[in-house]
Amino acid sequence: MNEQVVPAQPEIKEAGDGVINVNGAEFMQDAGGRLVPLALVKPQRLLEDQTVRKILGYAEKLSAEIRRFRGHTSDDVTTFIETLAEEYGASRGGAKGNVTLTSFDGLLKVTVQVQDLLTFGPELKIAKSLVDECITAWAEGANDKVRVLVDYAFQVDKEGRINRSALFQLRSLDIEDDTWRTAMDALTDAIRVIGSKEYVRFYSRKKPGAPWQAVTIDLAAA
Repeated sequence: MNEQVVPAQPEIKEAGDGVINVNGAEFMQDAGGRLVPLALVKPQRLLEDQTVRKILGYAEKLSAEIRRFRGHTSDDVTTFIETLAEEYGASRGGAKGNVTLTSFDGLLKVTVQVQDLLTFGPELKIAKSLVDECITAWAEGANDKVRVLVDYAFQVDKEGRINRSALFQLRSLDIEDDTWRTAMDALTDAIRVIGSKEYVRFYSRKKPGAPWQAVTIDLAAA
């Protein structure tokens, strides 16, 4: 009986820095998944690869550190609030969790703000239609500023988002018109709260009464 010979599988190992070792030969994998002999990779592409990997190495460590810091900050604020609740029988900062903590000398400040995440239901389309009816009915008597605000409020950006602040400005207008009021009711009914997001910001200043300076953690603003 003849023995079946099983071909040896190539030994593939990650050699680090994007280099892959296959049976002792060094390769790099390109964007198409192909293995390219290391000797055929142009020096400038190799240098670019090394530069990107070096930067990303620092970035990933920093990102992990920021996540840990964010978690510790949230835990510290929560612990403080719970301590107050135990002492006074009430929480500090209101139902939505907004709170500001300051150092004893008034030079350091931490603010926590909770913002609702909103979307708009099909009533928004009805509201726009009714508002258009108002503008048409008012014709020459319509205030130009209202026209501009209406156009701006219902404008959709590149990401498909409606201008929320402009919509809320429309709701604050005191216009004596039944159709307009119905439109504003439809606009109110269109608002959907789908969640919330917590923002933590840090500030410091040199002396009491001086303007607060944000301590930036955002890379773009650093």
